This record gives sequence, C-alpha cells and structure tokens, in this order.
Amino acid sequence: MSSTAIGRRLVAVQSPAQSHEQEQAQEQQRRRARRLGPQASGPLTRLLGPVLVLVAWAGASAAGMLSAQTLSAPWSVVQTAGGLLADGRLQDNLSTSLLRSGLGLAAGVAAGLVLALLAGLSRWGEALVDGPLQVKRAIPTLALIPLAILWLGIGEPMKVTLIALAVLVPVYVTTHAALRGVDVRFVELAESVGLSRGAFVRRVALPGALPGFFTGLRMAVTVSWLALVVVEQINATSGIGYLMTQARTYGQTDVIVVGLVLYGGFGLVSDTAVRWAERRALSWRRSLAR
Repeated sequence: MSSTAIGRRLVAVQSPAQSHEQEQAQEQQRRRARRLGPQASGPLTRLLGPVLVLVAWAGASAAGMLSAQTLSAPWSVVQTAGGLLADGRLQDNLSTSLLRSGLGLAAGVAAGLVLALLAGLSRWGEALVDGPLQVKRAIPTLALIPLAILWLGIGEPMKVTLIALAVLVPVYVTTHAALRGVDVRFVELAESVGLSRGAFVRRVALPGALPGFFTGLRMAVTVSWLALVVVEQINATSGIGYLMTQARTYGQTDVIVVGLVLYGGFGLVSDTAVRWAERRALSWRRSLAR
C-alpha cells in the first residue's frame, strides 16, 4: 500500500475526532461570548427603568417631597388623563400629533434614504449632496423656524417640513456611512460574478447598509417626537403641544405631565417597534446582543 493511500486512511480516521474537537472549540467560544457579553433579557426588561422612575415619583409625591404646583402626583395625572379622554380633547389632539409626526417621519426617512443612496453610490452624488447636508447637520432645526414661517406660513406644511428636515439628517448620515463601509471584497466578488449595477445595489449595497439604516431610523423616530414638541408650540391650534401650552398658561401641571408621558410613551413604543423590525430584517447577523 502506498504512503498516499495510508495518509488518506489516517485522515479519514482522524477527521471525525478533529471535527468533534472543532465543534467543542466553537461551543467554548460561544459560551465565552455569552459570558462576556450582555445576558439575554426578557421582553419586559426595558420597562424596568420607567417603572423605577414611576415608583420614585409616586413615593416622593406621597411623602410630600413634591408639591402639586411643582409636579403633580401620578394618580392626579391619571385622573386628569381620564377627564381629557372623557371630553374627547385628548383623542382629537393626539390624532393630530400622530398625523404630523407620521407625515414628517415618512417624508424625512424617504428623503434621507434617497440622498444617502445618491451620495453613497456615486462620486458625483457625494460631491453634490454631502456638503449641503453636512451644513444642514450643523444648523439646529430651531434656527430654521423663522425662515420656515416666512416661506410656508404657520400652517401644517411648515410643521411637517420642519419635522422632515430634522428626521432627514440622522437617516442620511448613518446610511451613507454604512454604504461607504461595505467591504471592498464584496464589491470585487460582485464584479467577478458579473453583477449589473442594479443587482449590485439590491444584493450587496442595500443589505450591507441595513444596519446603519436601522440605527438612523431609531434616531429619526426619536428626533421626530422632539421636533413635534417644538413645532406644536408655534401658533398651533391642536395637538399635544398645543394642549401643553394652554396648560402652562393656566398653571395646570397635571395636563403638562400628561403630554410629557404621551410623548415619552409613544417614543418608547416606536423605538421598540423599530428594534423589533431590525431584529427581523437582520436575523442573519450574529452580534454581541444575540
């Protein structure tokens, strides 16, 4: 029997043991990653922080450390919210705020994504788009309010436009960075298999940019609520911000807190929804949090 045949038999005999050792080594690496990384958490874990804040707030109010003029007690806020629901004011103003935020968020995300694709996939696009958007990034949305009022008036177009401009920037920045960060080896592989420009964008560029896009989307959702708070206090006649402005005039801290709780609650819910969509869309990715 030749030495080559003997070597092949030895490899065949040793390969199951070697594969078993490799599996054990991989399992040890996974256990080490789980030990060093964050532990798995349940779906209600993120509510722990807000619940602790609520408990501290209720305890301080019950102990008399917080007066009603400074900050209304939680039970007073719940009672006030019930009264606003009963007379229909809360539903009407809430629906107006959700519509404004939703329109601005959708317009801003769409614009930011399109501009990021133009700048991330084209040298000319980057030369034309990136500079102005970096300038916009350095200009606070509040600074654009006077011009927005002069150009668009004080109606709904002005409010939705300001929300969209605030949302656009984080989506553009994170998506553009993710597109520019696609591994060059994937580009070379796409060229070697003869992918067209459109197929490259669909199969390589967009999947590679998804993590950055979802990061920007999470930031955009939060920014849309922040911008909504601002625009609803500019000559508005409806919305949660308008309700809070009226309450400030009459010193109704309970109504103000109802508005704050709504803003915070919807912000938390929308962020959770984006995180859920991110996990579903990026289920193929193994990361420290998985």
